[in-house]
Amino acid sequence: MRHFHRTSLTPDTVLASADRFFAALGLSRGTVDARSRSFSGSLGTLSLSVKMEGGHYTFVEVHTDQVGESRLDKNVKRFFNAVHRAADPRHTIEAGY
Repeated sequence: MRHFHRTSLTPDTVLASADRFFAALGLSRGTVDARSRSFSGSLGTLSLSVKMEGGHYTFVEVHTDQVGESRLDKNVKRFFNAVHRAADPRHTIEAGY
């Protein structure tokens, strides 16, 4: 699946957060580039890339090798929530209904 998120955090901050978050899940870091990472483990494989967008935002894109909503995809969404909370500490997660 493909997931994406836009944040006001810098690309380096997002990548450092990704390294900590996915290592805590037991995923091992694979290829490392200046603006991308790959992680793999028992949950599956994901590739994460960041790029500046519009000068003010960082566009974060994650591709997983899973079909449908897997445990890995749910953890990617949890990572995006953590990034959002880091950018705006006042943010609370609420139901949308």
